Amino acid sequence: MRIILLRHGESLGNIDELAYCRVPDHALPLTDHGADQARAEGLRLRALLADAPVAAYVSPYVRTTRTFELLDLAVERFVPEPRLREQDWGNLQDPVEQQVQKQKRHEFGHFFYRLAHGESGADVDDRVASFLNELEQRVEVDPTHPDTALVVSHGLTMRLLCRRMFSWSIELFESLSNPPHCDHRVLTYAGGRWHLDRPFEQWRASPDGTVQL
Repeated sequence: MRIILLRHGESLGNIDELAYCRVPDHALPLTDHGADQARAEGLRLRALLADAPVAAYVSPYVRTTRTFELLDLAVERFVPEPRLREQDWGNLQDPVEQQVQKQKRHEFGHFFYRLAHGESGADVDDRVASFLNELEQRVEVDPTHPDTALVVSHGLTMRLLCRRMFSWSIELFESLSNPPHCDHRVLTYAGGRWHLDRPFEQWRASPDGTVQL
């Protein structure tokens, strides 16, 4: 089995933090540059897939669904999957409170700090674990399910999905950077274990000395 994790293209929220004050997070659109990134990634994925059957699991946010559309991939099944959504920061956000929450999150730790009107990283970790468990069951019991699953999601969600898959420490997770927009990682099951094609960039060495690969 193979799982391809893909981050969405650049969105309005990535270039204008005040956009979160007037547009719900789930409704933020791609920028023109983000749309171009998705089209270019579509070319790379078509070469990687080589016409292999694919099941697509996509976060239902506008920026992720639009990214998937612009990939222009032929898939055997398409599943909107809310468990793959971005970490919930609450509804329309006050810019001052947003900065306060970011500072507190940095000081407390990205995994355990629960945002005042949203989720902690641990909450996201729980829901991606549920998704992974269900995906593995589907593949096991449904002979028509493709061996390749494309997951179009968000940077933190991708990192936490890999944390669960590879049993990474929390310290290692908190040392990783988000992948660039429309960058992918390939998880392959072989020899009785999962393998990651390449590591995420790290902004520091993990304090506990653990590594990704």
